[in-house]
Amino acid sequence: MNVADFAVELRSVRRTYRRGPEPVIGLDEVSVGFPFGTFTAVMGPSGSGKSTLLRSAAGLEPIDQGEVRVDGTVLGGLRDNELTVLRRERIGFVFQSFNLLPALTAAQNVALPAKLAGRHPAASEVSAALAAVGLAGRAGHRPGELSGGQQQRVAIARALITRPAVLLADEPTGALDTKSGREVLALLRTMADDPSRAVVMVTHDPVAASYADRVIFLRDGRQAGSLKRPTAEQIAARMTALEAVAC
Repeated sequence: MNVADFAVELRSVRRTYRRGPEPVIGLDEVSVGFPFGTFTAVMGPSGSGKSTLLRSAAGLEPIDQGEVRVDGTVLGGLRDNELTVLRRERIGFVFQSFNLLPALTAAQNVALPAKLAGRHPAASEVSAALAAVGLAGRAGHRPGELSGGQQQRVAIARALITRPAVLLADEPTGALDTKSGREVLALLRTMADDPSRAVVMVTHDPVAASYADRVIFLRDGRQAGSLKRPTAEQIAARMTALEAVAC
């Protein structure tokens, strides 16, 4: 694939942490691309480097060597203010905790990132974002008046209001019940079908990962294989094998 085909690409990325006398390896020569129009899940045992990969892809973690590109732009060559603008405009974030402001309505929470970027989205644009996540009738509700699944859908609408090239999701269903979690996963699946966007999700749940086009596995900061369009059973079997090696 060409550079233009990837929403995010990591090339030979290495990231280490200083915790005591010996460095701890977060990522070890990881090279992976996330094409537009795809949904990728990232899995691995605890400490395998999943969150480090996500944070490095977003420019939230400095890397020791290698290269990270977002929508064709090399992050290493950007000044701090340029990196902030790129993250705000080209990267959407969804976390396990919804991070909604409780005093703001759903519509106001959705509009907030664009306003922080100096752009005031039209009411119709905010309404369209909420409608896209199935919350057309909840624009005036505050987070405390919404279920957990509805709050996470507001968070997804908020992440999409700037039309990012990539949506990075870190355990997005971890705080939800089974039914709400499935609804959010189906929504992420739909969002990934947009040819102008990629979705990358870190998860520990084989069922959640089975919604993805591809599952990438990490172990000890290194790539440990991948599966395309796998079943939850195939994913669980691979995770069991990885965790046995890690013990």
